[in-house]
Amino acid sequence: MAVGLCLAAQSSFAVPDQSDKRARDVGPTVIRDAEIEGLLRIYAGPIFKAAGINANAARVVVIGAPGINAFVAGGQRIFVNSGLITRAPSPNTVIGVLAHESGHIAGGHLAKLKSAMAEASTEAIVGTLLGVAAIVGGAASGSNTASQTGAGIILGAQNSAQRGFLVYQRAMEATADESAMRYLAATHQSAKGMLELFRILANESLASLHGADPYAYSHPLPFDRLRTLEAQAQASPDYNKQDDPALVMRHKLAQAKLVGFLTPLQVFSRYPASDNSLPARYAHAIAFFRRGDLKAALPVIDTLTAEAPQDPYFWELKAQAYLENGRADEGLAFIKKARVILPNNGLLQILNAQILLGSENPAHADEAINLLKQARISEGEEPSLYKFMAQAYGLKKDIAHAQLATAEFAYATGDMKNAQEKAALAKKYLKQGSPEWLRASDIESFAAKK
Repeated sequence: MAVGLCLAAQSSFAVPDQSDKRARDVGPTVIRDAEIEGLLRIYAGPIFKAAGINANAARVVVIGAPGINAFVAGGQRIFVNSGLITRAPSPNTVIGVLAHESGHIAGGHLAKLKSAMAEASTEAIVGTLLGVAAIVGGAASGSNTASQTGAGIILGAQNSAQRGFLVYQRAMEATADESAMRYLAATHQSAKGMLELFRILANESLASLHGADPYAYSHPLPFDRLRTLEAQAQASPDYNKQDDPALVMRHKLAQAKLVGFLTPLQVFSRYPASDNSLPARYAHAIAFFRRGDLKAALPVIDTLTAEAPQDPYFWELKAQAYLENGRADEGLAFIKKARVILPNNGLLQILNAQILLGSENPAHADEAINLLKQARISEGEEPSLYKFMAQAYGLKKDIAHAQLATAEFAYATGDMKNAQEKAALAKKYLKQGSPEWLRASDIESFAAKK
């Protein structure tokens, strides 16, 4: 169940991220990245406050999909396509989208949508039952007309229910647009970016929406949304307000990073070799090391760290480049430089632990475990945390805790059979009644019920 900005086809592909390089074969790929998540928190913070949303409870999640899309699902989680970020011309555009999605959260639209779906389903069920009764009655009397009427009742009831539901959903989308305008006004931000996005969507959908029935869509048509909001947006004293230049640069760097990691073959078409800007060099460096050309990547990364030594993510990139090219020990000094600037970032703590473990040196195991325990405070739902924890305990020959961490990883990734097996094995080595033993028992029990 989801409500959001627009309907777009979701595509998925395996994307390595900063905390876990697993390639998922099924479902959309969640992108975990300290830099991009930090930027989205900056974008969303004032909006959440204006909407009365607890920023500690809400979360913005990036998924690897090229379309322009965002939606709310699973409570207070806003899912944003990577394509929205890479194609957004400004920070203000993304902020407008987050304002719209915050309107869904603040309005409780997910719960209301479920209720509307239940009502629509009831209407369809009643119509279907009446139709079946007419068909049965017609068959008993030998009347073909009655049978045809029954079939019409079924189709009509289902179509009516669907249209009624879509009317309700379009109303919620319009309400979310209005809420977004209020939040932007309250935070003294322009709605120009949100309108620009609607223009992009409108232009892209010209062919597919030609002659379309507007009542057959779950969202108001893009040109209708533009007409509704444009006058109000232009009347705002903040309409021509510009984004902070520092924020614009961070936005461009986030775009470069996503392009570099997700579509490395397209990097030099979007950022030609002649482009010497900071974002272009960022994308070039990522593209080089992702194809295994560390010799070409490192000099470019060095220009980044020389120009912006207080940017933790350039140091993080250098550490990751060494790690992914089989030279983890050489990356250790650089992840530590990143963590001097951002000492409490959970994803950087996980990457630091991963680099320590990449050396396969048992002497690094305790430091890695301590880092992972710190990261668990903010990143307890991140599966890779438990994978690296298992690896660290394995280096220490601590079978009990290695099996428990493996059970945690299996449970977090939906492998319930393996979670049960590993939890049961961990219990054999753990002291009965200890917190770890109880956790293994919980995993075993919960996994068995799923």
